[in-house]
Amino acid sequence: METKKLVSRSDYLLSGGLEELHQESKEWLETIAFLKDETRFFEKLLAGRVVETYPDNAYSRILKQMDQVHKMLFEYLSEEIIRHEKLLSRINKREPGISDYNYREQHRKLKGKIELFLNDFREFKKMVFGYAKKW
Repeated sequence: METKKLVSRSDYLLSGGLEELHQESKEWLETIAFLKDETRFFEKLLAGRVVETYPDNAYSRILKQMDQVHKMLFEYLSEEIIRHEKLLSRINKREPGISDYNYREQHRKLKGKIELFLNDFREFKKMVFGYAKKW
């Protein structure tokens, strides 16, 4: 009996046209912008309540620190995606020494970073909401 490997959306995109990869990069930037807004909401949610209710709570300080880390990661990932898109622009201009293989490989690695970050951010959100429910 033969086992067939299912083709994931990621595999399909990486073997597809550069336009699909460009579109995915744009979606990443939109997602990061949305998560930045969510982070601002979490910051406001935590800021008022933490000082009033639990002035010396270590857990609240940890959540604030995680919030700061996420903000830095937003910037780092956004900058990396923009650099990635600039590489695509150079490919489209047919600059010598640049291949779309490099872009695809970079895209694959960046996709892994984005997925890992999104999973971590989901866990962060669970912590924030779990903490907020205790009020």
